[in-house]
Amino acid sequence: MKLSHKISEHISEHLKVIAELPALCSGSIKIAGLQIAESLAKGGTLLWCGNGGSAADSQHLAAEFVGRFKKDRKALRSIALTTDTSILTCIANDYSYEDIFSRQLEALARSGDVLVVISTSGNSENILRALNAAKELEIKTIALLGKDGGLAAAHADLAIVIPSDSTARIQEAHILIGHILCDLVEQELGLV
Repeated sequence: MKLSHKISEHISEHLKVIAELPALCSGSIKIAGLQIAESLAKGGTLLWCGNGGSAADSQHLAAEFVGRFKKDRKALRSIALTTDTSILTCIANDYSYEDIFSRQLEALARSGDVLVVISTSGNSENILRALNAAKELEIKTIALLGKDGGLAAAHADLAIVIPSDSTARIQEAHILIGHILCDLVEQELGLV
């Protein structure tokens, strides 16, 4: 019975967090989707970054844009800055771990692109440096955050904050929002 209770507890907590999203985040999600669609329509690139589970989410969501979400359609310019181990270890070794994303932005990003950072705390130094580098490069920034948004909330152009202290629930909401963004962009660009 204890395990059944634990399962119900997790599902109930998940549903509670997800049920709050429409009232808390719909407007921001719509703005984010329109910004991404506008950038991609003009030949921009959608860049993603995060640490740990958020790194995995970055890769997952970049793949949804490059591959497909619901139906076959043209590939969309999207890349996760979390995937090239040679670049990541080079920058971490020669500069610092805090520079792993900002250095890549300096090399790869151009004005008109969009950076999406994913962080459950919003306080990772490499995320903050990425947001600052993006501003210098005139790149719009969207932050998928948790808890109170941390320091990143004030550094991003648009912050979407999941007000939960549970890392798992925050990450579940982030992946849902990422899927919604992909759907909105496909609709806005007339690809489905």
